[in-house]
Amino acid sequence: MSNDEAVFALHRAGKLAVTSTVPLSSRADLSLAYTPGVAKVCEAIAADPALVHQYTWVSHTVAVVTDGSAVLGLGNIGPAAALPVMEGKAVLFKQFGGVDAVPICLATQDVDEIVATVTALAPSFGGINLEDIAAPRCFEIERRLEDALPIPVFHDDQHGTAIVVLAALRNAAALLERKLGDLRVVVSGAGAAGVAVTKMLIAGGVRAADLVVCDSRGTIHNGRSDLSAAKAELAGITNGHGLCGSIVDALAGADVLIGVSGGEIPEEAVATMAPNGIIFALANPTPEVHPAVAARYAAVVATGRSDFPNQINNVLAFPGLFRGALDAQATRITEGMKVAAADAIAEVVAGELAADAIVPSPLDPRVAPAVAAAVAAAARRDGVTR
Repeated sequence: MSNDEAVFALHRAGKLAVTSTVPLSSRADLSLAYTPGVAKVCEAIAADPALVHQYTWVSHTVAVVTDGSAVLGLGNIGPAAALPVMEGKAVLFKQFGGVDAVPICLATQDVDEIVATVTALAPSFGGINLEDIAAPRCFEIERRLEDALPIPVFHDDQHGTAIVVLAALRNAAALLERKLGDLRVVVSGAGAAGVAVTKMLIAGGVRAADLVVCDSRGTIHNGRSDLSAAKAELAGITNGHGLCGSIVDALAGADVLIGVSGGEIPEEAVATMAPNGIIFALANPTPEVHPAVAARYAAVVATGRSDFPNQINNVLAFPGLFRGALDAQATRITEGMKVAAADAIAEVVAGELAADAIVPSPLDPRVAPAVAAAVAAAARRDGVTR
């Protein structure tokens, strides 16, 4: 069987099924699981809505919601074509975090309709994982749902990536005996991931003044008049030295390059970076800088691919993050919870660091429990638990 045939064979009839957690082998079982017994539980929840977390699946179930507008490296392929990816996400939630997840692919890309639909569905879930929604709409959708709902809302393409990048950069800096606050960082890409990575790095200890974000038109700075609202916000908090020009100009003397753009960065520009540096070229399937090229100039190299060392993979973050948020009955995901998740991921392999091993394997069973415990503790510290 060829690889393509194996892929289609694995996906036949989908990757998910619903199974019962209770016996239904007698009339007594039926009367407890359904009528008349279930009415007692319904009445109890009606009297005290908080009991929904104790007597339904809400305590361990999230919705994985997409509009199919920015799927993996495939782009705007629509809700039906996005469903295999959402099923896969649900499988990862269950395997690594013990979290049940339901794929919901919406046949609309209208912000108001998406917000209204998810808000209406929310009582069935303990959290909302937004997935593969294109920028800039994803920013408004997440913000409005956070304001509307009393449960965690998390756009994984933004924050999952950012959490793992911070974890990896912490360990890369530790390996090189550097401090985050001493690094000059260039982020290539100002879409959903680029915005979130930038904010996460600042929250984690990178100096905002020493962090420069570049889009397809060059460095983002306050002198530009063509910036979206999200980019204008970045201009106000980064690039404290007012650096102008292209990414080639930004990379001269930089210690760190983080690529989340998909555009190719020329080797000549990478060659101007400071020695003993760090390159995370995370575009899939083609990194902004090929790892072999990056290794000529940087001491630590990471990608988003599984066939190179140091894969920056969101599966290190989201299963444990939601597990911890659900366990703590958190009402939202705070910056403190995200930083705690990054710290926990980094700590799993802190005693085992090497240039080709700055993050755990996605299959490392230590990761999700460590992240869950750290996130739950951070939620309690931040005062966002019920």
